[in-house]
Amino acid sequence: MTWILLKLLRALITMLLVLTFVFFVLRLSGDPTTVLLPDDVDQATRDFYRAKWGLDAPLWEQYTSYLQALLHGDFGISFRNNIDAFQVVWDRVPKTALLGATAIAIALLIGMPLGVLAAVYRESWFDRGVMSVAVFGFSMPNFFLGILLILVFSLKLRVLPSSGSGSWAHLIMPAATLGTGFAAQIARYTRSSMIEVLSKPYMRTARSKGAGLARRVSLHALPNASVPVVTILGIKVGEMLGWAVVTETVFAWPGIGRLLTSAVASRDLAVVQCIMILLAFTMVAANMVVDLVYGWLDPRVRVGARAQA
Repeated sequence: MTWILLKLLRALITMLLVLTFVFFVLRLSGDPTTVLLPDDVDQATRDFYRAKWGLDAPLWEQYTSYLQALLHGDFGISFRNNIDAFQVVWDRVPKTALLGATAIAIALLIGMPLGVLAAVYRESWFDRGVMSVAVFGFSMPNFFLGILLILVFSLKLRVLPSSGSGSWAHLIMPAATLGTGFAAQIARYTRSSMIEVLSKPYMRTARSKGAGLARRVSLHALPNASVPVVTILGIKVGEMLGWAVVTETVFAWPGIGRLLTSAVASRDLAVVQCIMILLAFTMVAANMVVDLVYGWLDPRVRVGARAQA
């Protein structure tokens, strides 16, 4: 219990630090009225909106007022839409969640089997081929792969739509773009971990007892090799929103990433802050889930954490 409370305390501190950093950086980046209001607006009108949005108060006063509002569940009002910022962001969550979940599923379905087979057939042509493709997939920028897929499947072959989210066909290319680099990382981590596990004495014992290759890999090796994969999975789940910014922009996918791009461009402070809070919460929650799964997969991690606490 002490270990969990310590994790929660660290999570709250992390959230507060992120919130504070984003708040002050956004305030120092410029006056939102210069973007949201026409250029020919007089100074009196600008002062009116600055007062309406609470931008005329000192920074420390704006910060304390914002923290007090957050404690009451108030994330502020969108300057551009004049509605609750949380509602603006929440309306985009399902699209980003669908894209992220599909990308992770693609990465796991492709990366883990390839990593396992590459480890089982180590130093073979298959292993070298998988690792070469993994390095290529990991190195390729998301925006370049997305544009390449649009050129081939939308403009050349005309089999998939290039933008939007009207049907399942619209999901294929964005999910493939977002999941490719992730699949490459999964394959590399799975291979390295499997190679280490396959050399353990208990694997030789299982083989001497007559266990077949498939049984040894699935029941003995893979569960023990999954801890590093869980690590990268937790990190990528937390980073998914950040990577989605590029992918959603390329494919005009109406998710949080695209909303963040437009909100930053228009200096819609409340929306940007709400998105960053959601991003920080996602990353912190993902890391906490990873820690809990660690304890389930490897009890030694749980015991070590209790000893440190």
